[in-house]
Amino acid sequence: MEFISMVTSIWVVTWVLGILPLMGCYLWWSNDLWCSLRLKLINGRREANAKTGNSMIKLPPGHMGLPYVGELLSFLWYFKIVGRPDDYINSKRHRYGDGIGLYRTHLFGSPGVIACKPAVIKFIMQTESDFKIDWPSVELVGASSLVAVHGTSHTRLRSFVSRAINLPQSLRHIAIMVQPRIIAALQSWSNQGTIGAHLEAKKVTFENIGSFFASLEPGPVLDTLDKLFTGILRGFRASPINFPGSAYRHALQCREKATMIFRKELEKKRKKIRDGVDVRVNNVTNDLMDGLMGLKDDEGKELSDTEVLDNIVSLVIAGYESTSLAIMWALYYLAKYPSVLQKLREENMCLRKHKNEEQITSDDIAKLNYTNKVVEETIRMANIAAFIFRTATKDVEYKGYTIPRGWKVMMWVRYLHTNPENFDDPMSFNPDRWNEPAKAGTYQVFGGGSRICAGNMLARLQVAIFLHHLAIGYKWELVNPKAKMTYLPHPKPEDGVMISFRKL
Repeated sequence: MEFISMVTSIWVVTWVLGILPLMGCYLWWSNDLWCSLRLKLINGRREANAKTGNSMIKLPPGHMGLPYVGELLSFLWYFKIVGRPDDYINSKRHRYGDGIGLYRTHLFGSPGVIACKPAVIKFIMQTESDFKIDWPSVELVGASSLVAVHGTSHTRLRSFVSRAINLPQSLRHIAIMVQPRIIAALQSWSNQGTIGAHLEAKKVTFENIGSFFASLEPGPVLDTLDKLFTGILRGFRASPINFPGSAYRHALQCREKATMIFRKELEKKRKKIRDGVDVRVNNVTNDLMDGLMGLKDDEGKELSDTEVLDNIVSLVIAGYESTSLAIMWALYYLAKYPSVLQKLREENMCLRKHKNEEQITSDDIAKLNYTNKVVEETIRMANIAAFIFRTATKDVEYKGYTIPRGWKVMMWVRYLHTNPENFDDPMSFNPDRWNEPAKAGTYQVFGGGSRICAGNMLARLQVAIFLHHLAIGYKWELVNPKAKMTYLPHPKPEDGVMISFRKL
């Protein structure tokens, strides 16, 4: 018995001191080992066929992490456990050097590279033929939406959406349309006394989007759509695994139901057209859906119903969460920085003294220099889209490194906005930094290249209008000024910015 016990002890010691550490090392490096082996085989074939002119593949520095999981545990550690998301990139910088700001990794189920410096991000954004958008899943945004299409289809859709949203006459119309709900919302908040800023900002933002995009008024239909788009957004950054109970499966189901609601509205509009009813008012379309229905290509062909619906759904996704989060963060930072609020209030009070109307125009907003600087600083600090995704469609060479075909490319734009090399004291809310334009390539809150967010002026306009009415009429305080921050799926205080709110 003593002999058996001794042998057992030897095996235990062998496992603990020898085999288990070896297995741990294998798991830790297995992704990199298998990747290196595949690259050696590819480079061997290329060397054997040197006449093809293909250069040897050299991956950026980095670590591929554990099998299947990759670096997800490290990502979650910085984003969820310790709450220091910028240290995720800083840990790579310290370990592998600054270099060109390109690191290999394995995240969200796929091998990929992280890009975190202005030059490489600009290269990726402007080299559209080499990179495609396929994550978040095209199934959620719609295969024929502005986000997913390429070439002439993208140019045609983008041209229309830009005209519908960003032209001066469009912005004038939007400014008039969105203000009544913003004014009513602020009055309602003061009556309630204490509100959750994120939740309330979502309500007013979604009501304005529903009206502008499809002429939907507050009521049961809009409330249902609000819940459905909340479900879609929850699955937006989830792994695209379609099985019962998954966030992605639920998001797909929510999208299908939302599309059915919009389809009913589209059919109503089609019937009016067949009955000879003009859907325009003063030669201006009532909403974005009307405009998309009337859009024609060079051959006079209109968009199909599927194309119209895909674009409505994708544009709601793009505008809903981003605008409401920006409004939430404006309330948060202005409460934290009273000197900024005072300057904002003085500028907007001055404008109010020279106007007889309660509403302001988009032309008025263009003259509010400090207000617009507050908008830019809020959007920079909010970092609503912390990273932007692409997929390499072929082996792409960049400064001696290769981004292999099929690999995910994660443009870590959050790091652009929080890097002290790009912005002085970047975590301080300082609108006066916008007295000078940002360094080239360092401000990418709405993306860049031909894929820059088509609704960027719409978002800025709504936040500026909100700030005007907020500053001249109300005061508020944070209920939990030291609330813990959460960073997934978007940065926000975990209490959703609870505030006590009242009239001046």
